[in-house]
Amino acid sequence: MSISSRTVSAIVPCRNERRYIEAFCRSVCAQVLPAKWSLQLVIADGLSDDGTREMLKHLSAADPRVQCIDNPKLIVSAGLNRALSRADGEVIVRMDVHTDYATDYIAQCISVLAETGADNVGGAWRAVPDDGAGPMQQAVAAAFQSRWVAGGALSRRLDHDGWVDTVYLGCWPRATFERFGGFDESLARNQDDEHNLRLVRGGGRVWQSSRIRSTYHPRASLSQVFRQYFQYGYWKPFVMKKHRQAASLRHLAPVAFVGALVLLSLVALLGAPAWPLAACLLLYLGAVGAMTGGVLLKAGVGISALSRVPMVIAAYHFGYGLGSLLGFWDVLRGGRANERFAALTR
Repeated sequence: MSISSRTVSAIVPCRNERRYIEAFCRSVCAQVLPAKWSLQLVIADGLSDDGTREMLKHLSAADPRVQCIDNPKLIVSAGLNRALSRADGEVIVRMDVHTDYATDYIAQCISVLAETGADNVGGAWRAVPDDGAGPMQQAVAAAFQSRWVAGGALSRRLDHDGWVDTVYLGCWPRATFERFGGFDESLARNQDDEHNLRLVRGGGRVWQSSRIRSTYHPRASLSQVFRQYFQYGYWKPFVMKKHRQAASLRHLAPVAFVGALVLLSLVALLGAPAWPLAACLLLYLGAVGAMTGGVLLKAGVGISALSRVPMVIAAYHFGYGLGSLLGFWDVLRGGRANERFAALTR
């Protein structure tokens, strides 16, 4: 791939990020770029009402590389498209306010694009708790990093280099969007997976590189994690409906398990033997125990955090599974997506 332009545009959706936005902008503007490359940072603000907009105006006035535009639809996919429409770069990199980046993050994205000829590149999804985080966020981060909790997703493997079905965030040559289009604004969640699925089905390729390094700060409470994964699960059937396939079989495992529990519970209530339900629950408890052991060996978390890991794993699985069940229900009955599940959970 030949990259003729020397401008790279970072596109960022945000809403009510007053606590984080200034540090984020300063960190992005401090990225060490390759020689002759310049940065454009386009932030699509979802009509923030906590002072974020005022801070962005101040930051853009102080640094012409920072541009702020409105995202009246509020959702991430619309914000990405709005930012993309204002981006000047030949290379487009998506960034997230709640992620920290290696100082060469953008430089490595540009380099890996050139080396691989991929249509999208990115790094692994690495979760780290905040400084001084309590045991719950430590448990959330430790469970998040487990491939087996996530169904074997390559995106959790920090050392993986190779072709994948999706990556965290992403970096594209502009030609990718000209060929495959932007993000689906009918989706409040899973717009990244849908875009990558559309790309791969259309003959494009996605590469994950261990050189592209960033750190994601996960939710800090069990209820936030449950709501987050409930939304991920809810919107996944709408992606499947659009493409008539799942991006990966691992996306079907939580809904199959939760659906089986619901069915077995109903059958037991009608007078059938309850042992199949009990067996299913025991098998799951055993699986959660094994996953927790894997987290302990891999992450080395303390006892207080480790004791919370089983609850976090259950929140991931049941949140995603229940959300998917409701999503499939809305898809099968031909209804529109429920706007209640479009509100962001952070």
